Parts: sequence; C-alpha cells; structure tokens
Amino acid sequence: MGLAILLALAASFCTAMSSVFQRLGARSLERRRVHPRGFDIWLVFRLATQPAWLVGFAAMIAGFVLQVSALRLGPLALVQPILAVELLFVFGYLAVSRAPSGGATGWRAVRWRDWLAAGGMSAGIGVFLLAAAPSGGRPHAPAGPWWLAGGATLMAVAVVVAGGRAGSAGLADGGSAAWHAACLGIASGIGWGFVAAVIKELSSRIDAGLGAVFTTWSVYVLIVAGAAAMVLTSHAMAAGPLAASQPGFTIFGPVVAILLGVFLFGEHLRVGATALAAEVLGLSVAAIGAWALSGSELITEHG
Repeated sequence: MGLAILLALAASFCTAMSSVFQRLGARSLERRRVHPRGFDIWLVFRLATQPAWLVGFAAMIAGFVLQVSALRLGPLALVQPILAVELLFVFGYLAVSRAPSGGATGWRAVRWRDWLAAGGMSAGIGVFLLAAAPSGGRPHAPAGPWWLAGGATLMAVAVVVAGGRAGSAGLADGGSAAWHAACLGIASGIGWGFVAAVIKELSSRIDAGLGAVFTTWSVYVLIVAGAAAMVLTSHAMAAGPLAASQPGFTIFGPVVAILLGVFLFGEHLRVGATALAAEVLGLSVAAIGAWALSGSELITEHG
C-alpha cells in the first residue's frame, strides 16, 4: 500500500506539470480562434503545434503510466484522492518560479491565505484517507454495473455541459467565460473520474501480458473515454481562466472515482458514524481548500 501511495504522488506531480505546460500552450493560441461556447474538434490538433503543450502531453503520459502502476497496487478510493495533490504541486511550482533569484523570495511573496488553502487541502485529503481507510475490492467489475456507470457518467457530463452553455448565455463576457470554463472543468472532472475507473479495470489485466490487454474491452473504452475527457479539458482551459476550471478537475475527479470504486469494485470504506462524519469533513475541507487555492494570484496569473 505504501508503494501505491508513492506512485500516486509521483503521478500527481507529472499531471501537475502537464497542467502547467498545457495551459501555457493553450494561452499561446489566439483566443479569437476558439469559439467561446462551441466545441472545436480541431482544437487539440492546433494545441499540438505548441511546444509547451507537447511537453505537457508527455508529462500526462508519464502520469498515466504511474497511475496505472499505483492502481495495480492500491484501491481506486486511495489512489485518486492523492492525485488531487496535483494542485499543490502546481501551486509550489508557481511560487518558486515567481522568484527572480531563488525560491525563497517566491515563497515569501505567497499570501497567508494561499498557505492556509494549501494546508487545508492537504489536511482534508489526509483526514479523508485516515477516516475512510480504503481497502479491498475486486479486480474486475461485472458488465451490468459498468453499463450503469458509463450511462450515468455520460448523462452527468451532458447535463453539466448543457448547463454551462445555457447559464453563460445571460452573463457578461467575463462572467460568461468563467461560468463556461467552470462547467467544462466539472464535466472534465467527472470524465476523468470515470477514466480512472477504466484504468483500474485495465491495470488488473497487465500481468496477463500485452495480448490479454488488447483482447479486453477496457483498453478501447479507455481510448474513447480518455480522448473525450482530454477534449473537455482542452476546451475548459481555453474557455476561461484556470481559476474557474481547475476546481472542477481537482474536486470532481476524485469524488467520482471514489464512488465508482465502491460501486464497481466493491472497495471498502469505513461507514461508522464517526468515520463518515470525518470523511465528509475531510472532503469538504479539501474541496474548499482547492477552490480557494485555485483563486490564488499565483494560479490566476498563470491562467
């Protein structure tokens, strides 16, 4: 279990670097070339012409490999909350890179509210994991629950995306962009939570060899679902400020993955009254910390 935690932390570091560099790539495109409320199927290909975005894409692949390795060794409900630490790595990177001559000046420039948000997010994740003590679970889920999970995920994403388009219609340009980016961020988080569950299914097939991997449905669903989630993420980053879209990635991804870990794989969480209260408290504090940290000047200036 300890190795799964270390691999999950390494995966979160890689996805943090992916977020930083992909956002840099997205910023380099002219905003007028991206329709504010529509989907541009060529957006990902245009982003792929930006060197920074390609670096971010490579970091995302490395994070994926580490995530697969972590999920082979630990429950989905353990690994995915740790991946939310990605935002803390982004925060730390931006704090250091802001310094003109060494990290110390950059750290001193960070506001106390940012430190409080980062500490709250870290503490919230820690409290949840200690209270829930995720364990157990089967390596494969039956077909019936998978159909239900896939249908529910697709419906939830469609509702959130439609809500983002409808809700932004009556807002001013700035509010419209932020609302649309926030909704796309939530939809992306839901999508990545489902992708994590598919990765968990796929990870259990790896020991049987490459041939066995490509004879199972999970690898093909992963390609489709992963591509869809990446398109949503690209549009969320291009639609508005990172402070609007990042909380959706950070909060909804782990929450959806935890629910799917219990529903699909039968993973065990403590369910006593005290444990449940601590779990809800931990997730709530982590969510508030993620939301507050996403509004940090370091994050907003980057986004």
